Amino acid sequence: MESTNDAALQTRYVLKDGDSFLVANSLGNVVSLSEGLFIQDTRILSTYQLLLGDQEPALLSAAVTQDNVLFVAHMTNRALSAIDEMGAPEGLIHLTRSRFLCKERIFERITCVNYGARPARLPLRFKLAADFVDMFEVRGSKRSARGRLFESETGDWGYGFRYEGLDRVVRTSSVLFSRTPRFLEPGLLELMVALDPGGSDELYIEIGATPEGAPTRERYRNEASTARRRMRRRQRRGARVASGGPLFDQWMRRSRSDLALLTSELETGPYPYAGIPWFSTPFGRDAVITALQTLWLDPALAKGVLSFLAKHQAKEDSPFLDAAPGKILHETRKGEMSTLKELPFGLYYGGVDTTPLFIALAGAYLRRTGDVETIESLWPALLAATQWIERVCDSDPNGFLVYVRGTDLGLANQGWKDSGDAVFHADGRLAEGPIALVEVQGYVYAALRTMAELGESRDPDAAERWSRRAEELRIAVEKLFWMEDAGYYGMALDGAGELCAVRTSNAGHLLFVGLPSPERAASVAEQLMSPAFFSGWGVRTVARGESRFNPISYHNGSVWPHDSALCAFGMARQGVRGAANRLLRGAFEAAVHFDMRVPELFCGFARTQGAPPVAYPIACLPQAWAAGSGLMLLQACLGVEIDGDSQTIHVHRPELPQGIQDVAITGLAVGEHRVDLVFRKVGSRVAAFLDADDSGQVSLQIRN
Repeated sequence: MESTNDAALQTRYVLKDGDSFLVANSLGNVVSLSEGLFIQDTRILSTYQLLLGDQEPALLSAAVTQDNVLFVAHMTNRALSAIDEMGAPEGLIHLTRSRFLCKERIFERITCVNYGARPARLPLRFKLAADFVDMFEVRGSKRSARGRLFESETGDWGYGFRYEGLDRVVRTSSVLFSRTPRFLEPGLLELMVALDPGGSDELYIEIGATPEGAPTRERYRNEASTARRRMRRRQRRGARVASGGPLFDQWMRRSRSDLALLTSELETGPYPYAGIPWFSTPFGRDAVITALQTLWLDPALAKGVLSFLAKHQAKEDSPFLDAAPGKILHETRKGEMSTLKELPFGLYYGGVDTTPLFIALAGAYLRRTGDVETIESLWPALLAATQWIERVCDSDPNGFLVYVRGTDLGLANQGWKDSGDAVFHADGRLAEGPIALVEVQGYVYAALRTMAELGESRDPDAAERWSRRAEELRIAVEKLFWMEDAGYYGMALDGAGELCAVRTSNAGHLLFVGLPSPERAASVAEQLMSPAFFSGWGVRTVARGESRFNPISYHNGSVWPHDSALCAFGMARQGVRGAANRLLRGAFEAAVHFDMRVPELFCGFARTQGAPPVAYPIACLPQAWAAGSGLMLLQACLGVEIDGDSQTIHVHRPELPQGIQDVAITGLAVGEHRVDLVFRKVGSRVAAFLDADDSGQVSLQIRN
């Protein structure tokens, strides 16, 4: 059997709906170890390959529609048998493969057209398999035993697969066709399509956890309408960005489309799953940061994130789950390995930063919306989260929030840089816990200040204590993390109190929360934009020249778009607006090279004239906080802050993206009203004004 080896086939195309997602190649085939249809962290389809006879068709083009609903591949035949009345020379048959995911089910249509002058018979063959492996097995985890995989079952309309896990749960899947296939051998079936000259025919296929009867054209059309309608509803939520730059607008639209794709409608509201393929599940940290990135445009996402995380807040101690009362969820999984507790990730709390970030998001949400009612409902969760932070800080000699994993199965590092080698000393030694990360102390500072603000009317004594603790923490960070010789903050303190004297992007997050003094903030900003950090595309996670620096590592020299955006927002907050604009330009130009879809991360090589950014081979694409990074970068440049309570939009020293003359934020919710906020270049200045404010209740305050 021949196989197409075109470089284009290395591209992966993703569809998602709810707790299901599909990863396939450019032909629409599922053939590699990282591809498949996954539902609730289990791969229910591991091979799905369309063949014409004994070979794959030739690829013409492949794409997912801009709304992220429909995958379409155009293909043609290689020569089919001999060139006689029943064969077809190469390139005379056009195949269109169209598919979408709706209600966690694949709906597919294959259209065949004969452009030849003779009749043709097309042997459409399908290779099928379902291995029911857990997502962690796909990622490389080894299991000592697995459940029972039954032989596949044939029926009038296709194949059925069944697996009984060690958790006693029976998982099934089916692949059904709109006409009865001929079964050639286990896992291989054929449908013969006869085409007259100029003739066409259609085949419909459905794949899901359960059989729903023979596929039909009518059901395909109805479910396609449902899928588009649901996606449009998600994409229309929140304000929109439009500018005079077509490519820039395309990036903004793709970012919003990716966020809509990754967002699942849960009982608690909308929630952005972290990324596909490895993290298509609720993550705490990722969702909170994504909500912060999009808060100015779509507060509803933040409300959904806060509600979900409060609902799943830890109630008891569990070293296996790294849980403690008040702690906020790191991630949740539904696969067999998590159910059996072979791994702790069913409800896992091994993230040291998610809890303070949760509190900080609540405060930011209240300032943005004035929604006191939601904060009142969250108050018990916010109190419990703060109490956990205070207990941990009280146990540390320096009063810092530290982490050490409960068991060897948990994450060794529990900040956002959670690789095993991500926290280290200047000589390259790995840090040993308990570890206090510098950016985490910044998040705690923000959380304590938030609680002080929220507590003024609820518990004045506690509010005063939280305010005092925030200031004490700020002083301790300035004293113990600052490296005078380097003019920069160290990455972490290890369990022995020794500073990891390494320059990393972590310090940029201190600017985001406003902890450093103005002089130190300026020094950090200057270095973040130096060649040691700024690659030309974004901020490296580790400065070039530091130990363990490696531009192709996961966390030690690569560029993460969300990290760059947080640093940029922090620099803009400190008045370094030009740096944010340079980072926005670099991110936009990187997005152009990545077909407007910014990946989870890419390599940290220095930008070279005429060369694209270097992709990281196993990065998630799409990834929620990568998709949200452009929106945060734009906010940083425009200098927009919204006070929902006073119904005031504050704009501070706005700058437009390079080459863009105007930007409009339409349908911006401010209190109970919606307005259009317009920025326009006037000479050397940027003017800002409100348009379509029929209420007259929203005010705009501009500081230059």
